[in-house]
Amino acid sequence: MADRRLQVFHAVAKLGSFTRAAETLYMTQPAVTFQIKQLEEQFNTRLLDRGHGRVTLTPAGDIVFAYADRILGLSDEMETRIAELTDELTGVLTIGTSQTIAGYWLPTLLDKFLKKHPRVIPRVFVANSENIENRVAAHELDVGLVEKQSVDPTLECSLVCQDELLVIVAQGHELSASTSLKATELQGYPFVDRDPGAAIRALAEAFFRNQGVPPETLHRRAELGSLPSILHLVKQGLGFAIIAKAALNDYNNRGLVGISLDPPLYSSLNVLVPKDRFRARLHSTFAEFAINLFADEGHRDVLPAEVVIHSAPEPNEP
Repeated sequence: MADRRLQVFHAVAKLGSFTRAAETLYMTQPAVTFQIKQLEEQFNTRLLDRGHGRVTLTPAGDIVFAYADRILGLSDEMETRIAELTDELTGVLTIGTSQTIAGYWLPTLLDKFLKKHPRVIPRVFVANSENIENRVAAHELDVGLVEKQSVDPTLECSLVCQDELLVIVAQGHELSASTSLKATELQGYPFVDRDPGAAIRALAEAFFRNQGVPPETLHRRAELGSLPSILHLVKQGLGFAIIAKAALNDYNNRGLVGISLDPPLYSSLNVLVPKDRFRARLHSTFAEFAINLFADEGHRDVLPAEVVIHSAPEPNEP
């Protein structure tokens, strides 16, 4: 309902970038520039200064931004309140998710949610957990599904379940017969690591550091943001990797061996939403749906019989 020019101006001013605003609004950059030009022509004054790699507000722009913030907030609240008069949810839902969740948890979540709410249109952004957390905090995404617990005071973080992290190697690898592996036993072997900012990378680094192995001394062969690429390189014998157990739930992963870490290491599956005074029912409903579904699915064995897993025996076992 709100003026599209105000929406575009608000996004550019808030993000400080025409490019980032275009990405967030799913528009082309020329279209964003055109909307800003029209708004400036309406007020017959410049609203934005462009320079030094960042967009800043002029004094007139400061005034327009303050009113735009209030107008857009009221518009969203009005639309949500009206929509809540009916039982049917509708609208676009922007979701941010990490690689593992996108590949192995999100498809089931979206399938079940859309069957219940067919008029909702999900838009999914996949990146590492740190990136997703930052974008939810900046209100660029409605809901985040990540593998790290957030301490950001502007976010509500719901810890739903945990997934064990495993060392994976190709069958026949020197480590493939191990029942469990300490950090010192992995030191010196080629390592296919996640990209900086990934939650699993941070957990793995803490695991090594806590056992006296500085992460910078690891023999990293590659740092990748793509989980399928990591799995492929490991299957080709390039080295070991550390991934979530759920990521082995794929028939294409035959030929890989999963080995528990000693002591065991776990990633967490978390649902993030902004800690807003007023939140759209669509956002809250999806977050609650995800929490309930993941909590249920998290108690199930997600591994098929074809995948080999070596786990250390419990202390009371012979």
